[in-house]
Amino acid sequence: MNTEKELMSRSGGVCELCKSSEGLSVFEVAPSDASAEQSIYVCSTCRDQIENPHKMDEAHFNCLNDSMWSEVPAVLVMSYRLLKTLGREDLVDMIYMEDSLKAWADAGAGSNSSNVIVKDSNGVVLNAGDSVVIIKDLEVKGAGFTAKRGTTVRNISIPSDVADHIEGRVNGTKIYLKTEFLKKA
Repeated sequence: MNTEKELMSRSGGVCELCKSSEGLSVFEVAPSDASAEQSIYVCSTCRDQIENPHKMDEAHFNCLNDSMWSEVPAVLVMSYRLLKTLGREDLVDMIYMEDSLKAWADAGAGSNSSNVIVKDSNGVVLNAGDSVVIIKDLEVKGAGFTAKRGTTVRNISIPSDVADHIEGRVNGTKIYLKTEFLKKA
């Protein structure tokens, strides 16, 4: 039996993370030997967000509340990594894993997440999708306007390469903002 057929049988023909039945494919949970034991069956939405953590939608991954209890080691490892990426330490702390499984989860974590922790001016961790409030009037270079104090920036994204910036829309223009001038809403 090939890996895809084995995973389809194991999952019942649905994504092992979110239970969607659209665009399913095999995803190897690195480091992997490409076996079914070290792979999961995921939908195209989950796969896209795993491979592009800057696009990660925390609302989509509410499904991890269920998949983190999976008895399938690869599903458990991926759930652990995604929860860590989303900054959901409250849920990560509930996951019980044998030492070998925890080592596997931590070994491949760098390949799927940026490991950049972004904090606002008060030291509160910011995640993609959060809302922040600007705490000082800021001149927006090249755009010809000032981002006013008190402006709420919704649905921010976190650049994967810079720990002290977020990306969001102000006055309909997508801009980078330094986190020292922001507080979580």
